[in-house]
Amino acid sequence: MTPGAYPLLQRINDPADLRLLPRSQLRALADELRAFVLESVSRTGGHLSSNLGTVELTVALHYVFKTPDDRLVWDVGHQTYPHKILTGRRDRMDSLRQLNGISGFPVRSESPYDAFGTAHSSTSISAALGMALAARQKNEDRHAIAVIGDGAMTAGMVFEALNHGGVEDCKLLVILNDNDMSISPPVGALNRYLAQLMSGRFYAAAKNMGKQVLQVAPPLFELAKRIEEHAKGMVVPATLFEKFGFNYIGPIDGHDLDSLIPTLENLKHLNGPQFLHVVTKKGQGYKLAEADPVAYHGPGKFDPSVGLVKPATPPKQTFTQVFGQWLCDMAEQDPRLVGITPAMREGSGMVEFHRRFPDRYYDVGIAEQHAVTFAAGLACEGLKPVVAIYSTFLQRAYDQLIHDVALQNLPVVFALDRAGLVGADGATHAGAYDIAYLRCIPNLSVACPADERECRQLLSTAFEQNHPVAVRYPRGAGVGVAPEPGLAGLPIGRGELRRAGKSIAILAFGTLLYPALQAGEQLDATVVNMRWAKPIDQTLLMQVAAEHEALVTLEEGCIAGGAGSAVAQALLAAGISRPILQLGLPDVFIEHGDPAKLLALQGLDASGIVASIKERFADVLNQSRSKALKVVA
Repeated sequence: MTPGAYPLLQRINDPADLRLLPRSQLRALADELRAFVLESVSRTGGHLSSNLGTVELTVALHYVFKTPDDRLVWDVGHQTYPHKILTGRRDRMDSLRQLNGISGFPVRSESPYDAFGTAHSSTSISAALGMALAARQKNEDRHAIAVIGDGAMTAGMVFEALNHGGVEDCKLLVILNDNDMSISPPVGALNRYLAQLMSGRFYAAAKNMGKQVLQVAPPLFELAKRIEEHAKGMVVPATLFEKFGFNYIGPIDGHDLDSLIPTLENLKHLNGPQFLHVVTKKGQGYKLAEADPVAYHGPGKFDPSVGLVKPATPPKQTFTQVFGQWLCDMAEQDPRLVGITPAMREGSGMVEFHRRFPDRYYDVGIAEQHAVTFAAGLACEGLKPVVAIYSTFLQRAYDQLIHDVALQNLPVVFALDRAGLVGADGATHAGAYDIAYLRCIPNLSVACPADERECRQLLSTAFEQNHPVAVRYPRGAGVGVAPEPGLAGLPIGRGELRRAGKSIAILAFGTLLYPALQAGEQLDATVVNMRWAKPIDQTLLMQVAAEHEALVTLEEGCIAGGAGSAVAQALLAAGISRPILQLGLPDVFIEHGDPAKLLALQGLDASGIVASIKERFADVLNQSRSKALKVVA
């Protein structure tokens, strides 16, 4: 923090300091806080638009409620930078989302003010309700507050929590942060319903009445304005949230501290579950982010005075872009293809597909369970659904994956983005478990492309099958192997020998093939590109096992139950005994940091692979060298 640049903010080391300020200084504090968020994120990268939109709400919540005794749960949590700054982490913002730095999401172990760890959507109301009922059971006088965005309101889990919370007598406050903008534009009947209320007869009548009042009595402008602003609030309680048993208040301006603070003060003294609807604007206070909140959702480092600029040299094509291009090309060829995303159009690379094939594109909102079963229904009728979903989000639809897709052996393609470590987003977003949780499901195959070219080819292979197939690929770019034109696939369940060596064979699954090749050169080891975690290439595996004294499996996924386990099981079933070293992600949650550094820390770069093999198979390597020396002699 630049000395003297933030005179009020530098006095706030925790919310108790905030509560000592007079109300008259809170507006100035909010301005400083917003400027500090912008300065911090421009230096480290991170989520920006969402955080600029919650500045006043954060100030008001910590000013009115006695946190951390009152529990504050932020849904998703990517809007909590102002919260972190006000709760003692201001001086650590320069380490945001970096190795050994603070997380970009709430983490219970990081601060007592982070009441609940969040990063996946739509969990806040359930968690806050649990906290509120725990307080009631323990006779503790405290509140539980859930702050949830309008995009997150599309998830079924939200309505399960509302259905329960509305019948409980507890100190639960749900705050709907309505900014009309999730990562992708919010979709679905609920969003449309609220829009219809704002454009319906009652609202139109209120506006017309306001105009008539203004014509005869201009001093009553404020009354007419209030009628217009609150028409939505007059209709919604009787038709939606109050039917769940909540006392609905709103909507109110989420950037107006003079509205927020008195409203929160009043709600604090009401009995039973409360629902406050606030309207905010993503990117508030920074014109570039206000104009394009998607572009500024999660920018890298940038100059705030200039904004985001395109790099001088075009970046390498990412796996996400490879998928997006393949999806359009395959849709052009096969009219049965439909694309499905659970509210991640941009992140999953489906913007162009949406533009070109709007009638075959479905954004189902933040509803992963529905996305998978919806795809199953489409497949039952002869269509070929492709579900574009992050590996970590497919976990949320596991029962549907088993019961609705695999059990019925339906031809659904799962394009699993963000497989492996994801870097700055940390453990909550890492795709560490998909190989383990997928390969145990009957009828389902799992492909692990090593580079961009194989990614396109294996997507085509998956699409050709008459059973479910998942294709997993990492975030970002690969080594730069350009995809070939056309839609030719590769044989299912077949790997390839990439380097012939001696004594030791490295069996690589996915993009770790390339550090494996580097390690193979140093050790004169055989390197195999396995390509498929299921089905394993039995013929190639048996050949390699017969010709080598030891095997090494390598995957960017959890070792427990992963592809290495599949290799060991296949050898055991065949009655073949070979020493195996399984390299992959250990049985711990790996936090945020630069992806390359994280892989190196887990020993999954070339030097780490070499070191692990030398340590485990020193005797095998020594024997190989001795044989080579005898041959030379």
